[in-house]
Order: sequence, then structure tokens, then C-alpha cells
Amino acid sequence: MQGQWTGELVGPDVWATCRELIPAGSMFAFLAEHREELFPGGMFADMYPSPNGRPSMPPQVLAAALVLQALYGVSDFDAVQELRCDLRWKAACGLGLYDTAFDASLLTYFRRRLARSADPDRIFTRVKEIVAATGVLKGRQRRALDSTVLQDAVATQDTVTQLIAAIRAVIREVPGAAPVAAAQCTGHDYADPGKPRIAWKDAQARAALVDALVGDAIALPAELPEQPLDDKGANAVGILALVAYQDVEPAPDSDGRDGRWRIARRAAPDRMVSTVDPESRHVHKSRTQYQDGYKAHLAVEPETGLFTDVALRPGTGAAHHEAAVATDLLADERAPVTVLGDAAYGTGAARRALTDAGHRLIIKPPPLKQTIAGGFTVDDFHIDTAAGKATCPAGHTTALGRPQPDGSHIAQFKKVCAPCPLRARCTTSATGRNVTIHAQHDLLAAARTQAVTDPAWQADHRRWRPPVERAVAQVVARGNRRLRYLGVIKNNTWLHTRAAALNLRTLINLGLTRTSGAWILAPSST
Repeated sequence: MQGQWTGELVGPDVWATCRELIPAGSMFAFLAEHREELFPGGMFADMYPSPNGRPSMPPQVLAAALVLQALYGVSDFDAVQELRCDLRWKAACGLGLYDTAFDASLLTYFRRRLARSADPDRIFTRVKEIVAATGVLKGRQRRALDSTVLQDAVATQDTVTQLIAAIRAVIREVPGAAPVAAAQCTGHDYADPGKPRIAWKDAQARAALVDALVGDAIALPAELPEQPLDDKGANAVGILALVAYQDVEPAPDSDGRDGRWRIARRAAPDRMVSTVDPESRHVHKSRTQYQDGYKAHLAVEPETGLFTDVALRPGTGAAHHEAAVATDLLADERAPVTVLGDAAYGTGAARRALTDAGHRLIIKPPPLKQTIAGGFTVDDFHIDTAAGKATCPAGHTTALGRPQPDGSHIAQFKKVCAPCPLRARCTTSATGRNVTIHAQHDLLAAARTQAVTDPAWQADHRRWRPPVERAVAQVVARGNRRLRYLGVIKNNTWLHTRAAALNLRTLINLGLTRTSGAWILAPSST
């Protein structure tokens, strides 16, 4: 049952009696004065479908607490302590002076209701409505895109730890697995919470342990009784099947059927880094540097610093790349905008999608790869996609080949390369040069030319691209680089709440108030 705000307080009204102690123009003062209008009770009605049971804490109080928690980066326990002891938090959430607030688990339950609802990002959506009502973005048609890595909330597990944890999960979640494990699994005592007791500096002992653990991981699912599994059981078996093979390979002189394995000398694509948070991944921002976690994707209006949209996605996979997420971040724009971004957003597919939507692009094109250091790139060739021809720097022309599955074409200059005086700058291949022509070659070539020759493009990029870096810094400030929750859904909800809190703070700094039932910005602040 949804609780209703009755105005009955435990002790004096903090906002009424201690208003002069609450910093004017702060988030606390704004929530104290406008909390009910900001988060009306009907906004959360669908989260409490049953009229029966004990009334819950009014959702306006919990929503205000979530906003403050996301803004100041505190845990559930610390948020409740603030509600008990800090006059500012009490005033913001409408508690009386002697109110001891509630158990910290109530914040967990409220977030769970949000995550399972039809609109888990409703707090962010509500603040976006207020942004639109103020008209602060009217006439501001620039959107800067960027992403940042958010570290996961768990410790990265090595191969041995993952195998043991996955086997333990199957024993725990699958009915009948415990006796099967007792009979079939000999690599480790899985009831022992500690690490295997071996001589870890002994290479042979480590190899024998890997053999035994992989053998257990293969044998256990094969011997489980035939039965339907619930979600937890099926998930445990699936994770065990994944970790049993992602980090191991047969020993050098084995095909794996003799039970001899070793830690793989390569990293599996889309490698799971922890059985505790199966959706976390290695996220590479460069070839040599990576973090474990997720990517936060941001769209920002650079003049005000307001977030127009955000999304948290897994850190790997083409579907979660910056270029793929860009169109989602701009999906709610009612009119074409100028899109600013770095080279990650400059792929051919992204340019085509954004251009087709009518947007103007101030996006750095990806750098070209040179076959030979200081040699020719594809831009040194004259490519006429309409005529289906390509001309090399030496003036030789050839037809473009048939389209490849990805839409690209290949221009072959093999026969003319051998006697060519420019060969040393073009190719090291004994058979001559092949040039791959991207499916969106014309768009990419035009972007590369514009980035070098157009002063207006360069000026816009220098002026309006950097503000998004400040927005990224705001998101990760106060220790928020490391996430507190597991999985995409919970962390995506947190990111939207964090962005909503930051947007609300920006609006308050711009003079946000409510007059005659309308949200406006105070004239003196604009």
C-alpha cells in the first residue's frame, strides 16, 4: 500500500523552526519547500498496486532521500544516519526534529520497486519535465556526447576463484547438486570457504589444481538429475559452463579429453570477470589500459551543463559501443541538433544514422591507419563511389569489387604495383596493394577533410566539446567512480538518479522556483 503524506511529524517541523539554519539556495532548502510538487504522490502510484497491507513510507520522502543520496554519494546506512542527525536532510525530506527515519533496507526495497516498474528512470524523467517547463534549453541546439568507465562493486576474480565460486553456486542453487558434488568433485572441498591448500609457488601443484577444478566443472553439470530449474539454478549452471572454458585451454600436448588443462594464454572475448557480478567486463579505454565495470554514456547541453540523457551499458560488445549508443541518447530530441563528440562516435554507421536524422555533426573522424609509416592512406587515393572506381597516387585506375558483407568494397591494384615507382610508400605485399573502401567512405572522407580545412568546424569543436569533460567529472565526483550495485539494471537506475540530482542542482543554481503552479527560473539568475 502506498503511504500518503499526512503532515504529522515526530517533533517540531525542522523547516518551519530552523529555516535560517538551512543554506538558502541549496538542494536541501529547495526540497524542503517544493518536495511535494517535485514528486507528487501520483507519480509513484503504479509501484504500489495493492490497497492492502501496512502503508509504506510516503514515496516523496524516499525519492527525496534517493536524490540526496545520489548527489552526495553516500551509502544507504549513511543516508539514514544523515536523516536522523542532520537538520538539512530532515528538512529536505520533511521529517520532524525527533524523527529517527527508517531502516536502511527501505531504500533498497524502494530502488527495487523502481527497477521493476514500468518507468525505472522516472526521477530523471521528472526532472527532464521541469527542465522543459523552464525553457532553459530553448534555442540551445548543441549536444555533447561522451562516455566514462564506472568501476564495478566487486573484486575481480582469477580463474581458480571463478571456478570454485561457480561450482559452489551450482551446489547451493540446484536441488540435488550437493550429493552429486560430494561424489564427483574432488578438486577442492567446496564447503571450505578458504582457498585450496596447495603450494602456490609450485607450478606442478597449480597445474594439477587447474586440471582438477576444470574436471569438476565439467563433471558436475553432466551428472545433475534431470529436472526443471528455476532462474537462480539455471543461471548458476550457465555461469559454470561459461567459466569452465573461458580462461582455460587444453595442455600443449593434449586435446582436453585426457583431463589436462592450463590457464589460457589469451583473453576470451567478452570475458566475465566475476561470478558475483556476471555482467561486469574488462572495459578498455586504450589497448593497454582497462578497468573492470561498465560504461556510462552521457549527452550534455554544453552551455548549461544539463544532462539531456544518460545510459549505463556493459563495457564490451558492438551494441554497447559509443557509436551505437549515440542514436539512443539523442532519440528524444524533438528537432535536429549539433552533435559534438570524439572519434569514438565518428564511425561510418553512426555518421549515417545521425545525418539521416537531420543532425549536424561536429565529431572527430577516426584516424586512418597507414600500411607503411609515412606512406599513403586511403585519402591519397581518388575514390569515386558513384562510378565504382578508384585511382591510386600513381594515376592507375581500377574498378571497385563486389560489395562485402559489411558493405565495403575492395579495389585491387596488384598488376600495376610491381613496376610502380611509388611502391615503397604504398605496400610491402609481394602481390601488390588492395584498398578497402568503407561502406560510408564518402561521409568519412568528407568528415576528415572538414576537420582539417573548416575553421568554423574547428572553432565549434574547441569551444563546445570540452564542457562535456566537466560533466563527466561531476558524475564521478564524491567517490562515484566506483559503483555500489550489481548488474546493468540497478546501476543504470542509479546513473539516471545521479544525473537527475545533478540536473536539479544546476537548475537550483540557475534560480529554479515554483510560482503560480509553474516552474520558472528567477529572472535575476538568467
